[in-house]
Amino acid sequence: MADAEGFEYTVRGDALVVITHHGRAAARLRGDAARTFLSEVETSDPQLLMARATGSSKRGNERAAKMHPRNLRRFT
Repeated sequence: MADAEGFEYTVRGDALVVITHHGRAAARLRGDAARTFLSEVETSDPQLLMARATGSSKRGNERAAKMHPRNLRRFT
């Protein structure tokens, strides 16, 4: 999987984390989700965690879709 890049996060208040991607707001985490994110970001790859939190990480079906008969047709 390619490395996630361009994500940043800001903690606002006591229970709000705002995740941006290339300067644009991508997600807001509140409450338990924000606390979990902040505890995991210290021990894991922050870019990967932010990609997962925003839904921008690969879902694992790209290789299967590549071999689908619909995608194997040749257009002439």
